[in-house]
Amino acid sequence: MLLRLAYLGLTNTFAMLRLLPMSKQDKDIEILALRHQIGILCQSRSPIQPRSANRSSP
Repeated sequence: MLLRLAYLGLTNTFAMLRLLPMSKQDKDIEILALRHQIGILCQSRSPIQPRSANRSSP
């Protein structure tokens, strides 16, 4: 658990350091690209079918 917390902290630190030299326009473009990817993922996800309580119907 402690190792996972250290890993997450380190990766988040590197992610923030990567954003420092970026201009505002670069950040806006990256946000738009990520929003586009999320939109595509939401459209391609199939709806979850409800499970029936009685699976063995006569």
